[in-house]
Amino acid sequence: MPGKKPDSGTRSPRRRIPSSKPESDWIEESSAVLSASSDETGSDLSPPLKDAELVQLRIRVIALENIVIALLAQVPEHQLGLAREMADFISPRPGFTPHPMTINAAAEMNSLVKRADAFRAGEHVSTDGLQPT
Repeated sequence: MPGKKPDSGTRSPRRRIPSSKPESDWIEESSAVLSASSDETGSDLSPPLKDAELVQLRIRVIALENIVIALLAQVPEHQLGLAREMADFISPRPGFTPHPMTINAAAEMNSLVKRADAFRAGEHVSTDGLQPT
C-alpha cells in the first residue's frame, strides 16, 4: 500500500527501563522480550552480523574509545570521579547476581579513566602495541 510504512508491523515499541533496576535484571528482561518477539514472529529482529560488519563495529568502538579518552583527558578531576562512581554503580551490588557483561563494562570504564589520566600526565600509552609518534 502506498501510505503504509515499510516494516511498521514488525517493530516493537521501545520501552524505557527504570534506572533503579540492577543492570543484570534488565539485561535478562530485554533478552526475554527479544526471544519472545522472535518466537512470535518466527524470525529474528535483525539478521546476524557478517564478518565485515563486525570488523567495522570493532573499528568504530576503538575510535569511540579514543575519543572518550581524549575528552576525559581534558575534564576536571571531579568529572573523572563521576566516571569512577558510575563504574562502581554498575558493579554488582550485595544481594544481586554478578553478570559478566556488567563486570566487564565497569572494568572497561575504569580502564578508560586510567588511560585518560595517563594521557593527562603526558604518558601517551598505546593500546595497539605500536610506539606513539
